[in-house]
Amino acid sequence: MSKPLDPRLLRRAHAARTYMLATAVLTVAMTACVVAGAILLARAVAPVVTGAATLGQVLPQIAWVGALFVVRAGLSAVSESIAHRSAVRVITELREQVLVRAAELGPRWLATNGADTATLATRGIEALEPYFVRYLPQLLLTAVLTPAVLAVIAGLDVVSAITIGITIPLIPLFMWLVGVATQKYAADRLAALSRLGSQLLDLIAGLPTLQAFGRALGPVRRVRELADATRRTTMATLRVAFLSGAVLELLASLSVAMVAVGVGLRLVYGELDLTTGLAVLILAPEVLLPLRQVGVHFHAAADGVAAADQVHTILDTPLTDPAQRAAAGTRPVGAVTALEWDGVGVRAGDRGYAAPAGLSGVVRPGAITALVGPSGAGKSTAVMVALGVQSPDEGRVLLHTADGVVPLADVALASWWAQVTWVPQRPVIEPGTLREYVTGASLATTGVGESADVAATPALSAAATATGFDDVLAGLPHGWDTPIGRGGVGLSLGQRQRLALTRALLHPGRILVLDEPTAHLDAASEARVLTALRAAADAGKAVLVIAHRPELIAAADQLLEVRAGVPPEAGGAADHHGAEFIDRPDRAAVTR
Repeated sequence: MSKPLDPRLLRRAHAARTYMLATAVLTVAMTACVVAGAILLARAVAPVVTGAATLGQVLPQIAWVGALFVVRAGLSAVSESIAHRSAVRVITELREQVLVRAAELGPRWLATNGADTATLATRGIEALEPYFVRYLPQLLLTAVLTPAVLAVIAGLDVVSAITIGITIPLIPLFMWLVGVATQKYAADRLAALSRLGSQLLDLIAGLPTLQAFGRALGPVRRVRELADATRRTTMATLRVAFLSGAVLELLASLSVAMVAVGVGLRLVYGELDLTTGLAVLILAPEVLLPLRQVGVHFHAAADGVAAADQVHTILDTPLTDPAQRAAAGTRPVGAVTALEWDGVGVRAGDRGYAAPAGLSGVVRPGAITALVGPSGAGKSTAVMVALGVQSPDEGRVLLHTADGVVPLADVALASWWAQVTWVPQRPVIEPGTLREYVTGASLATTGVGESADVAATPALSAAATATGFDDVLAGLPHGWDTPIGRGGVGLSLGQRQRLALTRALLHPGRILVLDEPTAHLDAASEARVLTALRAAADAGKAVLVIAHRPELIAAADQLLEVRAGVPPEAGGAADHHGAEFIDRPDRAAVTR
């Protein structure tokens, strides 16, 4: 964050604007309490010291001083309470914006920035709380209290005001010098935390493979090195924080000491009355206290400042990919009967080839279409392009409707997604009951859009029987009302896949897209799933599967071979010929 208060933060978080207004009002009130309390205290103490009044005579003034300090403490407590609530709301708003923007930036951007974004959206952005709760209130207090109290001191004693005025610029100067170093250390700490988070995410994702090859303990050394690096950067930041705190305390103490010496000498020589001297001595620390607190709390908020910079970097990233739009297409689409790739090619990063390259083919209703090809050929990418999540570098995706053929790029994605059911290879089940999940009451994992009213037991039973989930259901304590996810019953990967398939069969969409739907199933369950897919196709749905297993390939009505290749501008000859149907003895056709 290049400025103490970044305007982008106020622009992007509505809660931050409300918080700033409330804090400004409370700051003015606290400033008035400080000035009034100091002057009243000086006027109460001075007559007692000089013998002009007794303690009983000044008790009302002392009572007012006490009341003002109580009010100030109450205002401070209210300010901190508002700060905590506002910090939670701001963090929530920014986290949502980061996640939405990451989704808009698409799979290509997430492939290289996903782990860092995950770290930022979880632990990183939480560091903004000290910034809002501690640093920002002190910053506002400094902007209001310091000049106001200095003006009051100038009205009481110009010499003391000049003395304080000479030392005040030194504090921001040293704060800036130390802040530059602290910002670097904080950025290094966040980078180290991101590297550690990325390594752990990769390790967790690949743990089954590492266990299969007996290499589960292989990354331990690397994780330990990253953890040590995070510890070192954290301790370095703390060392700078303690050093800067000592510098600020020294400057503030010297300033107050100079004022005290000057006031004392002039009191001795009769150049200053006791009431004015006491008021100046009481107010002098209040001028410098907010500046000192800003320096102290800046280091507590340094991680949050670095996280805010990363948030702004993500939110300011331009949407260069045509697929990186919330809904660039605005045209609603009617009932889609078929899906077509027309010469689709997607460049595989900077690796010099396209995957897929020149993909053409039609997914028609009433048939099972299997995407086949070697790993890395671009099968998953082809599906992402068809769903509108990623845009092709070449060619286009066409949607066949009763009103004609519509390019996907012109379509409002919500109207397209409402007709599609998507089942990934590793479904993520949101917390809730089984019934809530399959009827669409929870967040959609297997598709986008609302499910039909399938709460009736016969519909649920038929779908569960078709996918083999009825066997799982029989062993659950409360049937369809069994809670799953956090705090509920855990499901294995194969069970989650069958549950997702059950929901997919109940979804009203006419396009069913599945990524290796039988990858984690035994032979008996696989046979039941293949039968269910065949029934869905026979019912008029267009079924598209990414297939590797021979049984799934054999069940397909047509095969669409996905191949990688060199883009034409790079000297390659990408294949752009249309669908070619070749008779198969086992199934209808092969599409190339």
